[in-house]
Amino acid sequence: MKSNIGIVGGGQLGRMLTLAAKRLGFTVIILDITKNSPAAQVADEHIIGDIKDEEAIKLLASKVDFITFEIELANAGGLDNLSKKGVLINPSAKTLSIIKDKLLQKQFLKKIKIPTSQFRQVTTFKDIEEAADIFGYPIVLKARQDGYDGRGNAVINSRKDISKAMKKLEKRALYVEKYVPFVKEIAVVIARSIKGEVVAYPVVETIHKNNICHIVIAPAQIKKDIAKYSVKLARKVMKNMNGAGVFCIEMFLKKNDEVLINEIAPRVHNAGHYTIEASITSQFEQHIRAITGLPLGRTNLRSSAVMINILGERTGKANLFGLEEVLKMPNVYPHIYGKLTTKIERKMGHITVLDTNRKAALQKAIQARKLIHI
Repeated sequence: MKSNIGIVGGGQLGRMLTLAAKRLGFTVIILDITKNSPAAQVADEHIIGDIKDEEAIKLLASKVDFITFEIELANAGGLDNLSKKGVLINPSAKTLSIIKDKLLQKQFLKKIKIPTSQFRQVTTFKDIEEAADIFGYPIVLKARQDGYDGRGNAVINSRKDISKAMKKLEKRALYVEKYVPFVKEIAVVIARSIKGEVVAYPVVETIHKNNICHIVIAPAQIKKDIAKYSVKLARKVMKNMNGAGVFCIEMFLKKNDEVLINEIAPRVHNAGHYTIEASITSQFEQHIRAITGLPLGRTNLRSSAVMINILGERTGKANLFGLEEVLKMPNVYPHIYGKLTTKIERKMGHITVLDTNRKAALQKAIQARKLIHI
């Protein structure tokens, strides 16, 4: 049995993937520039190198049987060159190249007739003005690449906001989206194996603050027909996308019950962290199964759950307080990522609460979060 997995990226997603892989008996090698990164702390080996460095990726490939990645910033071109030489890389480099460029991602969705927000490529102030004339204010100016966790977004409410938005995203390739007035943000975590098997997790509700995922409620409190349709949309995306692994399809639910796909992540995702405790098969184990050709696991919920992120509240050395109090709470599961430094809104950990009563779970999650400081 091939048993060596290489992960491009060493953050918290790589850490949780590594833990899941090792439980199944795999050896894991991490490629990441940061010494003692969250994933490197638990991996068998750490190659210190830039995730965009093709030579470093080649070194990783020489040591493993399977390669995957935990972040879209990975070098799609370098991965594609290796895949052409027979290296098993999933999700595919082709898929990564489409998804890491949000404009290409929107064009892909439009091509396969998936409902999404209206969009338009822009370069100049005049381009943005013209987009606003077509869509109406507000509009959202977005960087085409490297814009995760809201770092590449700027909402434009009127003409006077355009210059400020352009300055925020200067020197970056841009496009504009029509603003979507939604009532909920929802998501479907879905997986496909290298053998073509596809399984979807229940639809979840995601609550964001400052464009960063803050809380996830599983399952989402939405109508059954909307949930069924949302999963159908996610399956259609997977049908038209190459490669194996776990994907997250983020969506907007509008007041008229219309569902639009917002973005696709070709990796395990914050919206699926709750699955570690709440699901029969966690998204992390599912990803490892998917990319190595093992049978996919069941996605049923063991319990309703709420996940809340632990975000940095200051800048400096990480110093954990409050864990003992949280561990006294029943059915509350804290995860600390092992990051050595903290900064404002940096993802430092998360807490999952299991409870058949989602309202009670939410209250307990908020209470637990107030107790922890890093």
